[in-house]
Amino acid sequence: MVTGIAGCGRMGAPMLAALTTAGISARGFDVKDPCGYGKLSDVMTDDPDQFARGLTTLLTVVRDIAQTEEVLFTDQSFVTRAHALERIIISSTLSPRYVRDLRARIPAHITLIDAPMSGAAIAAQEARLSFMLGGSPGDIAQIQPQLDAMGKHFHHMGDFGAGMSAKVLNNLLAASNTAMTRMVLDWADDAGIEEDALLNLIHTSSGQNWFASGFNDIEFARDGHAEDNTIGILVKDVESALDAAPDKADTTLPRAVQRLIAGLSRRPR
Repeated sequence: MVTGIAGCGRMGAPMLAALTTAGISARGFDVKDPCGYGKLSDVMTDDPDQFARGLTTLLTVVRDIAQTEEVLFTDQSFVTRAHALERIIISSTLSPRYVRDLRARIPAHITLIDAPMSGAAIAAQEARLSFMLGGSPGDIAQIQPQLDAMGKHFHHMGDFGAGMSAKVLNNLLAASNTAMTRMVLDWADDAGIEEDALLNLIHTSSGQNWFASGFNDIEFARDGHAEDNTIGILVKDVESALDAAPDKADTTLPRAVQRLIAGLSRRPR
């Protein structure tokens, strides 16, 4: 039984490390040179045939729908290349509509589970991610050893697709906290209020939120917007939530949050 992680970036690489540390047979795939992964280089490859050989569980942690298409159906096409494949776990944050539609595109003998995660890179590095799970209880029970190796909190939200729906709703709140906290800090600068003093106040007051409380530990907290960084991913995640919005929903506030994040510039220390 071999578990493979496709997409070994800031989240996927520490998840792979957690699996190997737990003694689970695991390997990683990324288009980057595997020699750049240090201690993980021995279990990394950029060769899709090598990655697919004997693979039974595929966990995708790539950036977006376009890269998911490459992994599953086109460039790497692991759905057909990995002949022993038994299950696919979708851990990228994607549109719930897209995720649900995968069931009709993937052979029925391959189990599908959506398991997006929360906690940022620091939680992945410390193997304490929170997973939002969609799938049957029996299917999820079969991957519990892998989940236990990578995470600390597991929330079964319902059938396949429900985990992703919960994740984009959670990320909509996370994006709102990010946008408003950054705006409040900028306004505090203008008012002459010292950053740490305000963050300490927020942490013990009614404005408390995960982003402000973890501001000095979250690796992207001061970043400006770029297409390839976490701030850029938040813009994408809001779009994923909007794609699954109820009919006739008022999307004014989510769109405003998205614009605020897209307009962020780097915050100096």
